Amino acid sequence: MSNSNLTRRGVIKTGAIAGAGLAVPALYTGGVNAAAHTGFTNAPQGDTVTFGFNVPQSGPYADEGADELRAFQLAVEHLNGEGDGGMLQTFSSKALKGNGVLGKKVVYVTGDTQTKSDAARASAKSMIEKDGAIMISGGSSSGVAVAVQGLCQEAGVIFMAGLTHSNDTTGKDKKANGFRHMFNAYMSAAALAPVLEKLYGNDRKVYHLTADYTWGWTQQESIQAATEALGWTTVNNVLTPLAATDFSSYIAPVLNSGADVLVLNHYGGNMVNSLTNAVQFGLRDKEVNGKKFEIVVPLYSELMAKGAGANIKGIVGSSNWNWQLEDAGTAAFVKSFGTKYGFPPSQAAHTCYVQTLLYADAVERAGSFNPCAVVAALEDFEFDGMGNGPTLYRGSDHQCFKDVLVVKGKENPENEYDLLELVEVTPAAQVTYPPDHPMFAGGELGECNPGA
Repeated sequence: MSNSNLTRRGVIKTGAIAGAGLAVPALYTGGVNAAAHTGFTNAPQGDTVTFGFNVPQSGPYADEGADELRAFQLAVEHLNGEGDGGMLQTFSSKALKGNGVLGKKVVYVTGDTQTKSDAARASAKSMIEKDGAIMISGGSSSGVAVAVQGLCQEAGVIFMAGLTHSNDTTGKDKKANGFRHMFNAYMSAAALAPVLEKLYGNDRKVYHLTADYTWGWTQQESIQAATEALGWTTVNNVLTPLAATDFSSYIAPVLNSGADVLVLNHYGGNMVNSLTNAVQFGLRDKEVNGKKFEIVVPLYSELMAKGAGANIKGIVGSSNWNWQLEDAGTAAFVKSFGTKYGFPPSQAAHTCYVQTLLYADAVERAGSFNPCAVVAALEDFEFDGMGNGPTLYRGSDHQCFKDVLVVKGKENPENEYDLLELVEVTPAAQVTYPPDHPMFAGGELGECNPGA
């Protein structure tokens, strides 16, 4: 079969999938879209298969990275039949049996993204070229995710994105070899807007502080569009460096801006620090335009709430998942994670655990590690039992569509992990958008690259 006849779906339909026993080099030549029957990048040769987990072990998102790594380790244990199996028991697909993946024991290597795109690419490249990783996952920055996703496309391996919320990851920067389980900035805004209107009315003046990279830009764009549709007015949008730790100089101008809402388009340590500075400046005690001043954090997690302490009380935001949900999948994951580590998992841990299982399941269902076979198995795959209700991995952009949570900081938490209160479960239909939505325009998914 010629390379030109090899399409993402055609690989499975024509049976042109290479067997795992083909002798192929561990190194790849970037950008080469070799035909599947000649092999694929890092095809497993022995009785193990290597996954690469690339997380921020340093930098402003290091807390999320640490929890992601815990989840990855737990997922590998469950895939190999160790522990209690976790979500393997609740996952609607029953392809995984706890005996590895296609009979091969899963081993893994790790890297530190440093919350920097260049460092993340170098780390992923090393895991692919030197360690033979057949799949890369992880990241807690959309800048990192976009960079590593592009590398994996060139290398011919699958990228199962970790925590990445920018619209661009499955918008203008989407790639055929990349998949995102995490929700995105548009979905956050679509879920938050009705709640914000209910809580704060439709006549508000908003000041944005925005992390100056792809996630911050698309988060701000999304929440501005959604709130202006309510009747809110945007007073200003100020970009802040990702490396910033003191936001005092950015908070001070808010006081004289006439705004009565501050939206912090910040994540991780950035959000903890900017919120702390905002409270120190007395914003939460102010009254402006005859209204109580409010702070909104469009995206936040349990780890951020813990870092912010009492400052988070009553503040509204959105979340991909929460450990206090009562479905069977969540209960199974929380039990496994809590037994191993002594505390509940964050949304970062959850999405990375789920992505690992989804990749392994796709390999089992496809009967091959060939990335083109995996792509075909994941596209338009519908599943349940993973903590978010019925979920679709849309084939046109490789974005998951599922329910989105609106949460707020609890006023009277019972313990250090009981920090977020569920305000609303927004149904998937409310946050679903067409593939050609203007906020996601400009990129082409292209064709899968098996590499080698």
